[in-house]
Amino acid sequence: MDGTPLDDLVRSWDEIRVSYRLSRNSAYDRAVLDCAARLAADPGGDSAYIWTFGLAVMAPYVAWRPGEGVVREAVAALEAADGALRERPCDHDSHPYENHRGEEDKYLARQLPPLADETAEWAYGDRPRDEWRCPRNAAGFARIAMDVVDPGSVPDIPPRLSVGDRAALDELAALLHGYPKPWTDVEDEISSQAWNLSDADPADRAGRLQVVRAVTWYAVSGLVTRKSVLDELVEALEEALPHFAGASCTHDRHAPLPDNGPDAAELGVMLSSPAGRRVHEKNRVAWGQGDPLEYVVCPGRMAEIAEESLTLLREGRARLFGPRDTSHADAAYLRADGRLEIGKIVERLDDQSWNEPYADDLGLWAARRHARADARERAVLLLTAHQAMRISYPCPPRPVVEGVLATMRAVAGAPRPEACAHDDSHPTLERAEFRHGLPHFYAPEEFPPAEEYRSPESWTCPRFAGEVAEECLSELEDLYEDDGDDEDDEGDENDDED
Repeated sequence: MDGTPLDDLVRSWDEIRVSYRLSRNSAYDRAVLDCAARLAADPGGDSAYIWTFGLAVMAPYVAWRPGEGVVREAVAALEAADGALRERPCDHDSHPYENHRGEEDKYLARQLPPLADETAEWAYGDRPRDEWRCPRNAAGFARIAMDVVDPGSVPDIPPRLSVGDRAALDELAALLHGYPKPWTDVEDEISSQAWNLSDADPADRAGRLQVVRAVTWYAVSGLVTRKSVLDELVEALEEALPHFAGASCTHDRHAPLPDNGPDAAELGVMLSSPAGRRVHEKNRVAWGQGDPLEYVVCPGRMAEIAEESLTLLREGRARLFGPRDTSHADAAYLRADGRLEIGKIVERLDDQSWNEPYADDLGLWAARRHARADARERAVLLLTAHQAMRISYPCPPRPVVEGVLATMRAVAGAPRPEACAHDDSHPTLERAEFRHGLPHFYAPEEFPPAEEYRSPESWTCPRFAGEVAEECLSELEDLYEDDGDDEDDEGDENDDED
């Protein structure tokens, strides 16, 4: 094609389709402008379908953030092609563009070389080559490309999610799968769903509510470290709920909604725009499964979703950021005589998944008892708080961190001798030595020593305590940002009593 092999052009166009979101690219701008110029030079010519498909392949980049003048030239060429080709006579009952879906864009580029070469084998679906090359089909793809660039601007084409919605869903799905994109600010992405719900048009509100439902599960998982994120989600739901409250429902049942974050987010994004809702209905009819749109956005069901999500967020916020009572831990970790139930404590400090639910309360309970314990018990409690923070999953809640940090700072700041008073080395906090050594240190009459064991002085060594505290501080101090308006930790009011 004017000296450039079509295969090379197609490869460059498909690269733009794949990589359009990485950054503005002057080479991409030149490729779009070149293709648009070729189409504009002869919008009704025999090769117009090639340049039209080329612009359709690159349309997501044109819609994203191209250089100055790129959108104008591309749209002008597409409009010219549509005008020149739309009314051309043909013998076809239908054309491929009429059922083309957005997810099929990735096949367009690879179809072009065999489409242009009539001697090449044609093996792309059940539509013959002449239907793909038909001027009316090219005009249809010109309108598809125009709609990609300016969503909702063109009638008479299959519905599709906008480039912005597809990008947002891609980023959100990656986050909810646990593998966020490198550029994603996780907590800002979660917060943005609250803003989207608050700003939603009435027709889009049910979809945005379902996206908030999807991110709520993530927000209360412990992976969000800013209380303000949960506050914003709660506020958005409180504002949305009156729009659904009191809604009557005449349906014989409610539509089942996805019960995992990525699928729930995908449905919510789809229901958050007119085009997306048309995609939902088109897919439902084509695949013969799913519920009608009126069931999926039923106001009665949405009221339930809002209430359920609001309850989950409020409970999660209280658990993750509110005052934490650890007095119940006495029953598990203290004997009747007030001594530590050392066997149970060490068992709960084993780094196993089944101990994760106990770690936060155990660590905070130990930190709160530390200051008023004797030397031997203080050593056990310090190590308990330290080890519990290691196995907390996904990370310890803010009140737990603040309580443990207070103890660790006090220990790290205490005076230390220049040299240890014992001859042996400090204990190693690994599984075997820790599991056998700590019980023997605390209760030697009940727990016999292992073949090699540390002296009591090594366990109570101030230098050892300082090292443990400093290590714990390094792991916890930067875990939570200051939200500015967070309530003070009131956990001290729940200090355990002997």
